[in-house]
Amino acid sequence: MNIRLKYGKTGLSLDLPGDIDVTLIQKNAMPVLKDPEGAIKAAFANPVNSKALREEAKGCRSCCILICDITRPVPNGLILPQLIKELIEAGMALDSIRVLVATGLHRPNEGDELRELVGSDWVLGNVKVANHFARRDDDHEYLGTTSGGIEIRLDRRFVQADLRIVVGLVEPHFMAGYSGGRKIVAPGVAHDKTIRSFHCARVLEDYRSANCILEGNPLHAAQMEVVQMVGRCLAVNTVNDEDRRISFVNFGEIVESHLQAVSFVRPYAEVRLKTKFKTVVTSSAGYPLDKTYYQTVKGMVGPLDILEPGGNLIIVSACSEGMGSPDYAEAQLCLIDKGPEKFLSGIIEKKYAAIDEWQTEMQVKAMKRVNIFLYTEGLTKDQQALTGVTVVKSPLAAVMESVRAHGDRRVAVIPEGPYVIPLFVPGS
Repeated sequence: MNIRLKYGKTGLSLDLPGDIDVTLIQKNAMPVLKDPEGAIKAAFANPVNSKALREEAKGCRSCCILICDITRPVPNGLILPQLIKELIEAGMALDSIRVLVATGLHRPNEGDELRELVGSDWVLGNVKVANHFARRDDDHEYLGTTSGGIEIRLDRRFVQADLRIVVGLVEPHFMAGYSGGRKIVAPGVAHDKTIRSFHCARVLEDYRSANCILEGNPLHAAQMEVVQMVGRCLAVNTVNDEDRRISFVNFGEIVESHLQAVSFVRPYAEVRLKTKFKTVVTSSAGYPLDKTYYQTVKGMVGPLDILEPGGNLIIVSACSEGMGSPDYAEAQLCLIDKGPEKFLSGIIEKKYAAIDEWQTEMQVKAMKRVNIFLYTEGLTKDQQALTGVTVVKSPLAAVMESVRAHGDRRVAVIPEGPYVIPLFVPGS
């Protein structure tokens, strides 16, 4: 059986022998919008729990639009021009509109990368487009403290805008349950310390800080409190199929519209299985998510529910930009030096996580359960040593060795990686 795994921009072929019992884990066929531009325009006119966009914009002197950074394949090139033209029709001046890249603590997106992200030269040439910088103290405004004790500081360009809109993609997220909506606000445009509080171990070690869980998820709950502190926010929510075509779009009040998008995507993204496996092959969802090893960790966590303890997880990820941030490399070095248990015990009581160590923490969750094997062409030897996992030269050879070692020819394959979450449900 030949399977095309999401890998970089081109994909990676995995040709499994006929005697391997393959379970292919994919979304059910998703609807694709025949007229996405028309659907976006219709969404602005038929909102969820809000007025139509033009009505919301009337009388507003300023608007700040948040977009995700380059790691999310949001169809900004279709959405932003129409969104901004609606604002103009409502009477807003172009110089009163700002697009802000919600980078969190990720690096800024600039130059050609910013052009790719925004997807429209018209937008770049007509409105202010800037990056959020979490470590610039003066850029942020204090809003209050959550019930869990997290001090909330957000980018004042968003907070002080008359009209606040977020544009995002809704898919499973290994900490917040689902991405998009409130998550674009925080951590998207939050201050360094706010982000590091959100990502401390006392939040992330809760079993409900996981893929596809919203109810009881402490990270999601904190994000919802932030939205309440900010005040009225609107959202454009999209869902993509596995080929990055728009399957769903809506617009409206940030909480209700996001929940509607989550309800749409759940039956596709969550795949119920009645068996577990000793060998699972997955990906990091291909470009742009698999540009770094940092993002690859999402693919390691996604399949854990269907992996037998001590089983083998084989993941492919291009890692074309290497490890990720220097902070993340430092966290990985700490993992290598201390080992998983001591690494975790060393961070569990922190009020503020060290930058990007949360991704190492999530890798530890996977390492405690299964053996991890990575195929990549993007990491140097020194970087491979920082991964903390076994780097292989051939995903096929790794599969065959796992089958031999476990004496079990059943293999699960998840071509789209963390955008599809398999759930073990006995008797399903």
